[in-house]
Amino acid sequence: MSKNFYITTTLPYVNNDPHIGFAMEIVRADAITRAKKLQGFEVFFNTGTDEHGQKLLTDATNAGKDVKAYVDEYAAKFKGLKELLNIVDDVHFIRTTDEHHVKAAQKFWEICNANGYIYKKNYQSKYCVGCELEKTDSELVDGKCPIHPNKEIELRDEENYFFKFSAFGDKLLKLYEENPSLVIPDFRFNEIKSFVKNGLEDFSISRLKSKMSWGVPVPGDDDHIMYVWFDALVNYISTLGWPEDTANFEKFWAEGAPVQYCGKDNLRQQSAMWQAMLIAAGLPPTKNIIINGFITGDGGIKMSKSLGNAVNPYDLVAEYGTDALRYFVLRELSPFEDSPFTPERFKETYNANLANGIGNLTSRIMKMAQDNLSESVELSEWEDMTEYYKFFETFEINKAMDYIWAKIAELDTIIQQSEPFKLVKTDKEKGVEVIKSLVVKLYSIRRMLTPVMPETSAKIKECIKANKSPEAPIFLRK
Repeated sequence: MSKNFYITTTLPYVNNDPHIGFAMEIVRADAITRAKKLQGFEVFFNTGTDEHGQKLLTDATNAGKDVKAYVDEYAAKFKGLKELLNIVDDVHFIRTTDEHHVKAAQKFWEICNANGYIYKKNYQSKYCVGCELEKTDSELVDGKCPIHPNKEIELRDEENYFFKFSAFGDKLLKLYEENPSLVIPDFRFNEIKSFVKNGLEDFSISRLKSKMSWGVPVPGDDDHIMYVWFDALVNYISTLGWPEDTANFEKFWAEGAPVQYCGKDNLRQQSAMWQAMLIAAGLPPTKNIIINGFITGDGGIKMSKSLGNAVNPYDLVAEYGTDALRYFVLRELSPFEDSPFTPERFKETYNANLANGIGNLTSRIMKMAQDNLSESVELSEWEDMTEYYKFFETFEINKAMDYIWAKIAELDTIIQQSEPFKLVKTDKEKGVEVIKSLVVKLYSIRRMLTPVMPETSAKIKECIKANKSPEAPIFLRK
């Protein structure tokens, strides 16, 4: 089995501040990255920002700013998530305004065009700028996109370039049959299979420069700008140095079992449109596409920037810390279904499972160790964690978190039943052995926390190696 692994998030639009929905996506991809590295894989982890499109040009204009300055400002905030959320240092951050990406997108276009999959025509359509997708009447509710009900549907009538998506129905169904785990979870895979079986329509991949000037120029036609998909989706391979760096591309994409994380509103784009584009360019498909549910706010409404009900991860980290946010999105939010978020729920789970959970457990065990052990416990630096890592293979990180917290509960039970703090007073030797055993088990928990809550893992390790209780609680009660 190849020990090379590739994982990418989607690239969020930079028309507003980052919100917890994207924080969830990048933290999940980071946890997978860290787990793979601990298992000896060489990992290429990609994220970044999508910086072209109509809504960015419109928002910049409305804000009275130059569009490049506008996207630079917001891209910096998204890049800041790397430090804020404790993302691995070697994550690759791509911007679709990067010169290399622009050239790669143009090369991808040229290949698909040479292969006969691009043509120009006049057309009329109903378009949701929020989704960056054409919509049929059956997809609209009261004339509005159900995902972006606050945005007006645009009626478009112009000459554009189109991608021959309709030519890929059978090819996609064959791909799905040959790759039964391409889309995770299964119910999302069934959705895209039904979509493809119902017939595919060619989609627009350009806009007239006179109507939308902010984008990648179409090769050989100065009157047109690439629109969205032939620009943004190509980032998944341009970040690897494609088309020049064939060795890196082969290592991580062709051989490295590429994994893409995205939200359910990207199901069609990632698992049908992008896969068809790869086939058109003669390139290997993705291995796994992991579809997240939405984070919902009050009333079960999708939390998003466009609806104005988003939660800023910078605010949460300022109040609770990085690992508290990582804990919440990895354990308390479903990996595939929609999940609710409220400030009250966040605080409740923080106190119950962090302050009163792993934080309190660490303090109790290490206080007993500090008071009763003459030196640090001798620990093995290797442990068989196969059972734990299996949850990462199925992208069910919440189950990995539940596994850890079950171990935390076991230690609490041992302390309650054996009462080592009393036992050392009546049977010093036996009490010390119980405390040493607790420290060893706490160190095992520390290992499992490494990919999901690395800062907490490091703090516990420091305490155990020094045989000291934390000077301050790892998680202060709120």
